[in-house]
Amino acid sequence: MLFVLSPAKSLDYDSPIDAALPHTLPQYAAQAGELVEVLREKSPQDVASLMSISDALAALNVARYAAWSPSFTPANARQAVLAFNGDVYEGLQAATLSARDLDWAQQHLLILSGLYGVLRPLDLMQPYRLEMGTRLATAHGANLYQFWGGRIAEHIDALLHADGHKGDPVLVNLASQEYFKSVDRKTLRARVVECVFEDFKGSGYKIISFYAKRARGLMARWAITERVRHVQQLQRFDLDGYAFAPSASSADRLVFRRGGV
Repeated sequence: MLFVLSPAKSLDYDSPIDAALPHTLPQYAAQAGELVEVLREKSPQDVASLMSISDALAALNVARYAAWSPSFTPANARQAVLAFNGDVYEGLQAATLSARDLDWAQQHLLILSGLYGVLRPLDLMQPYRLEMGTRLATAHGANLYQFWGGRIAEHIDALLHADGHKGDPVLVNLASQEYFKSVDRKTLRARVVECVFEDFKGSGYKIISFYAKRARGLMARWAITERVRHVQQLQRFDLDGYAFAPSASSADRLVFRRGGV
């Protein structure tokens, strides 16, 4: 079983981290470099328009592309799971995981990325901004989905069928639809299970983006600390007031609800 998360727009390269924490290298660094070369050709105004961001953010990211290096070191990068700093990662709280927890996460958790394709938690990552839905034209097509093609799904498929993953191959989707679209389902030879988090609001249950993102991180953390290996175990998730809702769920769509009567 593997779990996939979305990345975050917000990054943290300032908080101190343990210098002894192990790190690995991103497996698609060459492809990331190819994308960076395309981005380096664009002006701050081009980047602002392409990504629908402010001029200040565009200038920051143009500087990041200029500084990006094919050599990844602790001096210019940090472990991905500690570099991302959005709502999902507030739920995950990776900095408080033990070394054994992080080792388990390294084997069972993947982070989808517009620039890096797919990252393991301890893969070194240089700062960037490039959402998967960005219509960045390359020699491979008009957008990042076409750039990555079936590569991400092939990589996940190979991991799921490796010796270390026993039993039926299952991919648990804790990512947004924007990012999970990068996983070519036709290529993936695995069962996909989606976890959905709903809160009671008004007259019924709804997915509230902020809470759902944080809950995905909480689920990932819970799966790591509980060493979850089977779909049935996911139903026991009960952090932050959420509980499994059997009547709203199906075999491959597990709904967790909070609030209400």
